[in-house]
Amino acid sequence: MTNSLHPKSIPIFTAWPEVPWVEVPLAELGPVGDNGYGQAIDPVGGAGGFIGSWVVKELLLRGYAVRGTARDPSSQKNSHLQKLEGAKERLCLNYADVMDYDSLSVAFNGCEGVFHVASPVSVDPRLVPVAVEGTKNVINAAADMGDWYCYAKTVAEMVAAEQASKRGIQLVVVLPAMTLGQMLQSTINPSIRHIADFLNGSRKTHRNAVAGYVDARDVARAHALVYEDPKAHGRYLCIASVLHRSELIQMIRELFPQYPITCNKCEDSKQMVQPFKFSNQRLRDLGLTFTPIKESLYNTLICLREKGHLPPYSSL
Repeated sequence: MTNSLHPKSIPIFTAWPEVPWVEVPLAELGPVGDNGYGQAIDPVGGAGGFIGSWVVKELLLRGYAVRGTARDPSSQKNSHLQKLEGAKERLCLNYADVMDYDSLSVAFNGCEGVFHVASPVSVDPRLVPVAVEGTKNVINAAADMGDWYCYAKTVAEMVAAEQASKRGIQLVVVLPAMTLGQMLQSTINPSIRHIADFLNGSRKTHRNAVAGYVDARDVARAHALVYEDPKAHGRYLCIASVLHRSELIQMIRELFPQYPITCNKCEDSKQMVQPFKFSNQRLRDLGLTFTPIKESLYNTLICLREKGHLPPYSSL
């Protein structure tokens, strides 16, 4: 989408209560605001997180004006957003908390759509009600402000569908797999941390398991594509490929043999788990070309080193 069509603006929320910080990206689109660009206002929640940062970047590149929301908008962890292309003119950071309905209402004011694009990556049971109630608040606040598109990750998908049905909101769900690639934020997130653990030698064994993988840039593009297509509906699997953990480790070893990868043994001696089948055809039909996982993994490793989460080769 270009400025010549209908440029817009977006907010982002990093708005969980007093639990370990997690990514919770959202974005909303709205009618002409007072931003001086005649653009609609788009909020994005969790803007400072891994996926949220890429959603903001993608939307800015497409000509949207973006409103980022967080419990602490002035936090240094969000400073990388101000360096994005177009941020100076079309990005602002505001306060909001997914557990605070009133703050969401203020953030959504004057908007036309919402992206709820991430969920806690944690085994902490305290995050379950946060994810569920937070999603309810987001959808209800959006519905109270007008006609919204909401994008929810799997953890709150059933709640999102139920609430959307009750409130008459059109719901489109993008379901990303384990997300890799360059981090825009300075802090390391859970989906990237397990890659770093393989590289720094802290893991000695790996699980007999498979996982789907996708590049963060592709996740961001997927959300923009389904938002911009008026015919988009239902669920969209955002998965580039499926790898067994041993295949992932071998790929890391081939890319960066200099690092002390000591994870050479599976945790059990059972038959190797086989990759599951999936289809990403719906997103490819919208024009999304998935990044090869080896490229995503390479960018992940380079980024980890550049941001100081891995030592340089010279110190090994």
